[in-house]
Amino acid sequence: MADPAHSALPLHARLQRGLRQLMLDGTLAAGRPLPASRALAQSLGVSRDTVETAYSQLHAEGFITRRVGSGSLVSEQVRRLPARPAAKPQAAVPQLSRRGQAVLAQGGVRDFEPPQAFVAGVPETRNFPLHTWERLQRQVLKEYGHRALLHSPAQGLLPLRQAIADYVSLERGARATPEQVLVLTSSQQALSLCAQVLLDPGEQILIEDPVYHGARKAFEAAGLVCQPVPLDADGMQVQHLAKASSARAVFLTPSHQYPTGATLSLQRRLAVIAWAQQRQAWIIEDDYDSEFHYAGKPTACVQGLDPHERTIYIGTFSKSLFPGLRLGYMVLPPALMVSMTVARSLQDGHSAALAQLTLARFIEGGHLGAHIRTMRAVYAQRRDLLAQLLRTHLGHVLEPQVPAGGMQMACHLCGPLSETQLLTAAARAGIALIGLSSLCSGTAHPPGVLMGFAAHTPMELEAGVQQLARALRTRPLSTNR
Repeated sequence: MADPAHSALPLHARLQRGLRQLMLDGTLAAGRPLPASRALAQSLGVSRDTVETAYSQLHAEGFITRRVGSGSLVSEQVRRLPARPAAKPQAAVPQLSRRGQAVLAQGGVRDFEPPQAFVAGVPETRNFPLHTWERLQRQVLKEYGHRALLHSPAQGLLPLRQAIADYVSLERGARATPEQVLVLTSSQQALSLCAQVLLDPGEQILIEDPVYHGARKAFEAAGLVCQPVPLDADGMQVQHLAKASSARAVFLTPSHQYPTGATLSLQRRLAVIAWAQQRQAWIIEDDYDSEFHYAGKPTACVQGLDPHERTIYIGTFSKSLFPGLRLGYMVLPPALMVSMTVARSLQDGHSAALAQLTLARFIEGGHLGAHIRTMRAVYAQRRDLLAQLLRTHLGHVLEPQVPAGGMQMACHLCGPLSETQLLTAAARAGIALIGLSSLCSGTAHPPGVLMGFAAHTPMELEAGVQQLARALRTRPLSTNR
């Protein structure tokens, strides 16, 4: 009866559940009398009312019978309950559909990580202007009242769609109207929708190599065939597109390639647009953290250059604001809006109205731009510090590839340690690193790791680097790569 899960329940409910479990286990068999309520109350040190309430509930559920002069007995109905095995049997493997098996095989995507050193893609939330957000949320509640607590349209509320359209048009060079914006919970949801709505299982999609693991998993879980395309300093090598005669889509992170940090050149952007128009294929453009560019303004998005409306533009506020907001979006060609909105409605229906309305005011009031400018300076400082710390303490192991933007840094191995050995030592020290090899699917790439710097203060970065250096010193190095 001392189940920890029941500790928060009232005493009579805990007693009732404990007695019921004894009956289900067969300890209290059918026909067996229960102690009188007064005697059980004295034995347990509780009030008689507590026992009476528990007995009354068991009687109402049919587990006991109560007769004047006969007391309380375990009901004969207990005999009809299926016998419970003495030992818990091994769980049977569920029979999943082919799609279910494909989803399981991908292993899922973690959008969050515990507070470990060098977690990639996580923003600094301690600098977020909570007081401003709270004030705007109070304004929304005062104006909308209980309406802010209701369902919202599957496409998203107009104030937020208008704010997003204005923002991406001004800041990212997109061509967007509120009617083209579909509000979602995340960019991962956007990738899943694209995979399910635009292509059939077995069809081919071109992906960058290396590539964001969440994209590849979303596509493969939907049954698509991912064809890797190699990269260089200018991004995807678009000359390989001509060889993919059966591809129906291409996935890009052109503004800040994940994980290399490369920017797709203008000439190559135009080549991808021409390829998509010629093949009647789709361009899926993930603009996940382009706001954080540390050398001038980021390059305009592909969607704004595409006159043929073959580009789906994906954005998220999980990086620019905070992950717990759970708001992302797609800017869609008009021809896709109805189908994508219907598909989204079948997944989770809608995004929370209160968060949408608050975010709309946050953007309209200029707070998003101000916060991004502040964090851009903070992240640039942290990027430079991490590179300096790595060269000082781990220069014999890692060579930092300092990116022009983003929230994480690719680091190539330059010593005798293998990528697996480095990851193992880091994990034992409680440090979160992503191996670059795990993001590659085609040709071999230099071994290394991805290290996040955005969510960590200078003191935390220094402590993390020193912790990693200590972890590597405590194990022998091997020349086996």
